[in-house]
Amino acid sequence: MTMLPRKQRFAFPEVSDWFENLPAHFAMPMMGERYAIRVEDYTEDGRYVMRAELPGVSPDDIDVSISDGILTVQAERTEKDVTKNHSEIRYGAMSRSVTLPPGADEDDVEAYYADGMLTVSVGLGAEKTEAKHVKVRHGK
Repeated sequence: MTMLPRKQRFAFPEVSDWFENLPAHFAMPMMGERYAIRVEDYTEDGRYVMRAELPGVSPDDIDVSISDGILTVQAERTEKDVTKNHSEIRYGAMSRSVTLPPGADEDDVEAYYADGMLTVSVGLGAEKTEAKHVKVRHGK
């Protein structure tokens, strides 16, 4: 398994995670606002793999799409209609988009959901390192 490089903004990764998630811990979503889905990604066996935490979400409420090199996962966790004394569970819409690595084949995509984890796998073809030159014609 090869981990994809990430820019480290803080010397201690846990501090970075805490600050990135701080607003989500205190804020409730406003109308139209979405929660961010926590993800991890890596390459394995010639494929880009992105795993997303989606506990308590029905597979029917998960939408995975790819467009122009961007992989987007959208989901919604619905709240049970019961009187609660206390709840720390977030309900509502969630989404996350990640940029696919160069050479990703948008026609070779698989998605699996089990035990609250969504795994999306995208085939990696040959990375195009040379610019494509287009012949310029004169006239119409």
